[in-house]
Amino acid sequence: MLLNKLKDAYIRLFRRQLAGADALPQLAFLGLISGSLAAVVIVIFRFAIEWPLSYFLPDHNPENFEGLHWAVRSVLPLGGAVVIGLFWYKLQISQRKTGVAYVMERLGYHQGYITFKSALTQFFAGVVTIGSGQSAGREGPAVHLGAACASLLGQKMILPNNSIRTLVGCGTAAAISASFDTPIAGVIFAMEVVMMEYTIAGFTPVILASVSAAIISQSVYGNSYAFVVPQLEMSSLLDVPYVVAMGIVLGTLSAAFVGILRYFMRFQSRPIFLRIFAGGALTALAAISFPQIMGIGYDTVNQTILGELSLALLCAVALVKLFVTATAVGLGMPSGIVGPTLFIGATAGGAMGVLGAYIAPESASSTGFYAMLGMGAMMGAVLQAPLAALMALLELTNNPHIILPGMLIITVASMVASEVFKQRSVFLTILKEQGLDYHNEPVTQALRRVSVGSIMERNIYRSKRLIDLDRAKEILAMEPKWIIVDKDKKPTSALPIVDLARYLEDNEQQFKAAEAEPSAEKIMIDLLKIPAQRKDITPLYYQATLQEAMDRFAETSAEALLVEKTSAPMIKTVLGIITRTDIENYYQYKRR
Repeated sequence: MLLNKLKDAYIRLFRRQLAGADALPQLAFLGLISGSLAAVVIVIFRFAIEWPLSYFLPDHNPENFEGLHWAVRSVLPLGGAVVIGLFWYKLQISQRKTGVAYVMERLGYHQGYITFKSALTQFFAGVVTIGSGQSAGREGPAVHLGAACASLLGQKMILPNNSIRTLVGCGTAAAISASFDTPIAGVIFAMEVVMMEYTIAGFTPVILASVSAAIISQSVYGNSYAFVVPQLEMSSLLDVPYVVAMGIVLGTLSAAFVGILRYFMRFQSRPIFLRIFAGGALTALAAISFPQIMGIGYDTVNQTILGELSLALLCAVALVKLFVTATAVGLGMPSGIVGPTLFIGATAGGAMGVLGAYIAPESASSTGFYAMLGMGAMMGAVLQAPLAALMALLELTNNPHIILPGMLIITVASMVASEVFKQRSVFLTILKEQGLDYHNEPVTQALRRVSVGSIMERNIYRSKRLIDLDRAKEILAMEPKWIIVDKDKKPTSALPIVDLARYLEDNEQQFKAAEAEPSAEKIMIDLLKIPAQRKDITPLYYQATLQEAMDRFAETSAEALLVEKTSAPMIKTVLGIITRTDIENYYQYKRR
């Protein structure tokens, strides 16, 4: 009995500490757990994709779609599209959302709450999509699964919403880290692309999650990289103008990718089965002549880096992959986007490398060097995440010589896409086409980092509206800040204790005279009628962030929020009260 009480007390303290913005030790602990959990799920996800493909594809190579007969290459994507289309048809529209954009939507509109059902949907859809040879990457589904694992952990522990948001970032970083064995890029991707904020309290748990995921991934797959990269470097500074030109080309390609995707998203009103089938049919048609576009395609990326593909083939597969992927995703195919951007960037960069060798064979760098630069540029421009792309480039090549040209080409490509073609991040574009606007202003970020439990006033007293004079004096002696007044057994307003004290003081002589009468009855006080600055109240669950509290104020006419939790079915316990002034004062104090 005593142990249970101590355990409950510790859990309450743990949750209360997490309500603040600076619960670093607690968040670090949760980051380790969530990162490890996400990594295990990602390993299972990769196994579910690679194991059947290893048996089905020639040479037991899970990426060797090129070895299939052309008829099989055409039928496989169609069959997969039929399965996905029928599955998607059975789901509600809200249940069809997957990938990084979905995680961002849950962060922006649902405080990072991701359901177990959506995780199962993503797992099945990801396996079928990649397994059937659709032009897709596994990183988008991995981010969804990693974020879902971390979110479900927070929900199971009934943590404040500000902590669940951080856990989603941990799951995202762990997913990228486990997929590419790039822990630094995982951290930057989570902060720059998904959460869109950088804080010390946020960095530490996300870093630990990414590290733990990398360790688990390496324990299963070894210390190996997704790509076979020889030591590459820029042969001379004469390459700089050509690198800038590459950045312009890849920025243009990234804008085309996002533009095509946005165009085909306009067909969302059409039947989902027909859209998915059309995406599969396009992939099947393209795969007859260009099987390299099927699946993840990292084998083709490796061939490009090693300089094994011709200029014509590189140009063709880059353009076909770009069009097929953007069209399929726009039509509703649950495909990852990060992997295809790396493929397009590598093949387009490799093509420019081959072209550069024709133009200036003595000064041009190797084809693989340009291919790697193209990967970073395309990723940075499509995602509008230059730092994440640069870190991924550095970790994937394990080569510090790539930093200088990488910074240059990624910056140029990102600026061309955003400033010349006015393209936003592909994920923000997807959300916008779905009618959603991902708000992430500094004030919103600050308020989302803190739960109402950290600043609410806990010193309250709940009372019936009618009390006698003696009871009023007893309440004053308790020195609460607020009296929560019940009407019809429900809390209706909040009365400042100073107003009750003033009322008793102003009417002290009158009360004494009334009590002195021989037949005096108990003096009753109606807390809803005495002169006071009462505030109308409305309930708010205690896991809410300060941003949710401000949204609640905007939605209702309430002047104060009653923070409560469900202690048993149909039973709610009042924990405290918070006013708009409390939130504004907190934000002004934190800005100093």
